[in-house]
Amino acid sequence: MKTLGKIIVGILVCLVLVLLVLRITGFEPRGCPNIYVSWTCRLPGLWLKGDLVTTPVTDWSFTDKIPTVKLQTHTWYLLPHSVTIGCVYYNGHLYLSSIYMRPGVKYRWNEDVIRDPRVRLKIGNQLYDRTLSYVTDPAEKAAVFQAKFKKYSAIEPLFHNVSPDTTSNVFRVPDN
Repeated sequence: MKTLGKIIVGILVCLVLVLLVLRITGFEPRGCPNIYVSWTCRLPGLWLKGDLVTTPVTDWSFTDKIPTVKLQTHTWYLLPHSVTIGCVYYNGHLYLSSIYMRPGVKYRWNEDVIRDPRVRLKIGNQLYDRTLSYVTDPAEKAAVFQAKFKKYSAIEPLFHNVSPDTTSNVFRVPDN
C-alpha cells in the first residue's frame, strides 16, 4: 500500500510540474494569418501571454487590418483553452463568429463561451479580458457574416456552400 501511495504522489508531483511549466511558457496556439491554410494553425493552446489592457476600447476598427486574434476560454476542467480565430469589426462593434462547416465537428471554444462567456482576447501583444454577448438577432448575425465574408474574401469560396440552416454562432465583444 505504501508503494501505491508513493506512485500516486509521484504522478501528482509530475502533473503539477508539467502544469507549472505550461503556465510559465503559456503554450499559446500558433499565430497564422489564414487559419484555413494548415491544420497546425487550428491547434489549440492554453494560456495567452501579453500586456493586459484594462481601459475600455471605444473603437475596435483597428482589427480590420488584423487577420486573426487569439481567444482564451474557461473550460469545465479548469485548464484554459485558446485558439486562433478570425474577427470582424461591424457597426461599431467587434465580433467573433464560427460556422460549423463539417457535420459533427464542433468548436470547443463555442461551447466554452456559451457555458462561460468570460474570455481573454489577444490582439497583437495586447490582452483584453471581456465577457462576450451571444447574438440571437438573425439580421445582426447575417450582417456580421457578410462583413466577415468581405474581410476574408480570399477564403470566401469556402463559404459559398453554406446553407441557411448551417449551425453558426456570433458573439459580440463589449467595449469595456
